[in-house]
Amino acid sequence: MVANNIPIHLLKALEERKQNGIYRELHTDFPVIDFCSNDYLGFSKLGIVSNNLFSLTENDLNFGSGGSRLISGNSKLIEETENKIALFHNAAKALIYNSGYDANIGLISSVCQKEDLILFDELCHASIYDGMKLSYAKHYKFKHNDIESLSDLIKRHHQNYKNIYVIVESVYSMDGDNSPLIEITELIQTFDNLFLIVDEAHAVGVFGKNGEGLCQQLGIEQKCFARVYTYGKAMGCHGAAVVGCETLRNYLINFSRSFIYTTALPGHSINAILQTYHLLPANNQMVQLQNNIAYFISQSSGIKNLIKSKSAIQSVVVGTNEKADWLQASLAKNNIYAKAIKSPTVKVGSERIRICIHAFNTLREIDLLLKIISEF
Repeated sequence: MVANNIPIHLLKALEERKQNGIYRELHTDFPVIDFCSNDYLGFSKLGIVSNNLFSLTENDLNFGSGGSRLISGNSKLIEETENKIALFHNAAKALIYNSGYDANIGLISSVCQKEDLILFDELCHASIYDGMKLSYAKHYKFKHNDIESLSDLIKRHHQNYKNIYVIVESVYSMDGDNSPLIEITELIQTFDNLFLIVDEAHAVGVFGKNGEGLCQQLGIEQKCFARVYTYGKAMGCHGAAVVGCETLRNYLINFSRSFIYTTALPGHSINAILQTYHLLPANNQMVQLQNNIAYFISQSSGIKNLIKSKSAIQSVVVGTNEKADWLQASLAKNNIYAKAIKSPTVKVGSERIRICIHAFNTLREIDLLLKIISEF
């Protein structure tokens, strides 16, 4: 049925969301104290990337690349940046995508075949879910960070499929907790047909001596089939990269649709990515971030239902959408922006305020944040 030239089911779906208090809207009037963004190091907010960009040639200054990488959008700057990424992350090769979403759907949908199986952590990001849906592979989820759950699935299915791909995030975006990567790599090494894919979106720039991510901090990077690095978070710019062996890169260039059929990132975006890799080892933002995380943890012992983590992400579970909205509004009245994360984005009963700690947050701001939450 149609109403005012709009399919009825669109109107019903929107109205249902409004009635359930989960209707999404765009805003621009954000409170000034940022405990919400993923700009963990302040590379974007503080202008650290933009103030340190390399001088570009006239071609690299264009705001459009003119085409896909396979047509006219490739450049020496892109390939130089990919070489830098691979070297930094101790990999043979890297391939840049336009976003972390594009990287995950392009990697998973092209590599995983009909005769394969995907085993994924139940709290994996939506882009991983969508990549699996676009592939022809069968997929099963295992309990979050549960090695026994994963092991049980592997033992039940490893002889029934040509290849099995285990997909996890090194740091999860809602709880901020780390994946048990060492245990996972030890488990999959006992089988010949298992391959590990790790999304490092929330770990790059936060973990590792120079911000390389959790895989390199733990020394398991060579045990991964593929790793995904996203640049719109701690790196303070835009884009993403898949790193792995040369064969993987060549395969993605030939079969990854989100790489093949999209216009390449322009020169100024590639320049920003390259600059962040030079900035990571040469600034003290990581030290300041870790100091702020440690301070937050040390001062938050009285906060009930706080999910503490070693990452920049902390969460206070409040249990309903209404409570999450109320606490977000209370923080906003004090010029603090921390985001209410509501069901169905998270499971019913685990609605929360998601807190992102940054290098640029002051101790006074952290104290104010904790005071308001403790009063709640």
